[in-house]
Formats: sequence, C-alpha cells, structure tokens
Amino acid sequence: VRDGLKPVHRRVLYAMNVLGNDWNKAYKKSARVVGDVIGKYHPHGDFAVYGTIVRMAQPFSLRYMLVDGQGNFGSIDGDSAAAMRYTEIRLAKIAHGLMADLEKETVDFVDNYDGT
Repeated sequence: VRDGLKPVHRRVLYAMNVLGNDWNKAYKKSARVVGDVIGKYHPHGDFAVYGTIVRMAQPFSLRYMLVDGQGNFGSIDGDSAAAMRYTEIRLAKIAHGLMADLEKETVDFVDNYDGT
C-alpha cells in the first residue's frame, strides 16, 4: 500500500474506524483511543501513539488533517500539545476515504504482534 502512512498512522486510523469515531459523531477522549491502539494494535509507548494523533490533527503537519481534534494540539511555533486527557478527537471527513474499502479485502491482512 502506497498511502504515505507509517504503520502507527494506519493503526490509529483503523482503531478509530473500529470504534465508530466518525466525523459526524461526538468527539472521544484521546486517551481512550490511545489505550485502544496500544492494547489491540501497537504495543509501544503511549507517547508514540499520542504524538502520531497530534501530528494528524495539526493543520501545519500534514497536507490534509486526518484527525479532527478538539483542544490544544500545539502550534507551528513549537508549543507542545496538551496532555491526552485534555484533548478529544474523531476521524476527519477525508480520512473516511482511506477506510472506505477495507471490507473489500484489496490488501491482505496479516496477524498482529500477538496473533490476533
């Protein structure tokens, strides 16, 4: 897949899609999404996952924001984002295009780190 995303980006977007954290629904706490990603898909530190979410919610980091964030996600001047317990997120409308055809099995899914 040549979408320009790293595995952690894909795992975050997939987890948000599974949670039903859609653009037209209420925001969910960032900590909730981070916990789901770490527990189910990405067994690394919470900072790696939250940092990825922050970058996907910043209008100056990616051409298209894939995560719609509510709260302080930092600034272009180097101000850091608020802690994950203070921010809320949902998928951006454009991110649904990346998730649209997952059920068509265009790309083979492989087992996760724990065989699930």
